[in-house]
Amino acid sequence: MPRSHRAELNAMTDLRPRLLAEALGTALLLAVVIGSGIMAERLAGGNAAVALLANTAATVGGLYVLIEVFGPLSGGHFNPVVSAVMAVRGELPGAVLVGYIGAQLAGAVLGAWLAHAMFDLPIMQWSTKARGGAGQWIAEAVATAGLLLVILRAPSARAAPMVASYIGAAYWFTASTSFANPAAAVGRMLSNSFAGIAPSSVPAFVISQCVGAALGLMLHRLLEPRPTRRNR
Repeated sequence: MPRSHRAELNAMTDLRPRLLAEALGTALLLAVVIGSGIMAERLAGGNAAVALLANTAATVGGLYVLIEVFGPLSGGHFNPVVSAVMAVRGELPGAVLVGYIGAQLAGAVLGAWLAHAMFDLPIMQWSTKARGGAGQWIAEAVATAGLLLVILRAPSARAAPMVASYIGAAYWFTASTSFANPAAAVGRMLSNSFAGIAPSSVPAFVISQCVGAALGLMLHRLLEPRPTRRNR
């Protein structure tokens, strides 16, 4: 077997656990977000603030654990715009990026279905919860920019708690409750529950997230120290 072909096969073999980690991590993240939203709405007695607080707490804890568990395998992205930024930075090959995004989107769909199955709800659903307007679009851009800035600037040993804490805060300081993730928007589109988003609202959210990701990367680069010329 030619050496180049063997190298390609080895690369594909090494890629499989990474793609599985991204798919499984994204699925579990969406199951946490949607499932905790369903539980919170059932138990909150109509108090939206209590429901959101419960949803936030579950998401923060779940995200922290998932990053710790799957981060060593795949980086723990669970988010297409995070993977895209890593590709722009040269940390993820373009061919691998396509696989990551596919795994994340598939995982998001499976995670929504899993949440429905656990609560004896119809598996196939479409959300009717419209989310839109300039305020929410700006909020998504801000939330995503902040997320990327935290990811890029956090010390590696502290990334998981810092990212999870940021998402918990962004749930409350943004008008959109911080989706900050196109895969999450797709998964939540398939759930007519507390965490859902209507399909018609998804494109604008995803565009805002992409803008925010680019802004986060730009801010990170502006904060990077630049080499200075020394007088000779």
